[in-house]
Amino acid sequence: MPDPRISHISLDDATIIWRNADIEQERRIAIFDLIEENSFRPIRSAEAGHEGPYRLRLSVEDGRLVLAIADEAGEPLETIILGLGRFRRPIRDYFAICDSYYQAIRRATAAEIETIDMARRGIHNDAAEMLLERLAGKVETDFPTARRLFTLICVLHIRG
Repeated sequence: MPDPRISHISLDDATIIWRNADIEQERRIAIFDLIEENSFRPIRSAEAGHEGPYRLRLSVEDGRLVLAIADEAGEPLETIILGLGRFRRPIRDYFAICDSYYQAIRRATAAEIETIDMARRGIHNDAAEMLLERLAGKVETDFPTARRLFTLICVLHIRG
């Protein structure tokens, strides 16, 4: 029976060179939420008869996002490589607004926090839409899955 979803996700730890408690929390939440509910159907793998669930490993190599997709047993199915040039600005903007958000939750009013959080969600949503566009023709997925994947892409770009 087809089960087009991600059952396991990992990040290339060698790519992540700096972490803090806030980022670790974002990573944990994104992975938990992604595994709990997602829609992910790599088109070439599905056409070859693999209907999921899938194991996904995210990494950044030579400035490109690498999505290594395997079957449930860990056997490689396909690798999708996306240029990250179009994501540089959204990633930078997302980091900046997250930094403002984390500072605000420690000292700002509820209204100020809400304003910053709305801006953060807006950047996140725009980047998720961009990711959906970049995955078109390669992976069928939904908006919530793309949002969580963008969070994880950001984690891979942290440079202390």
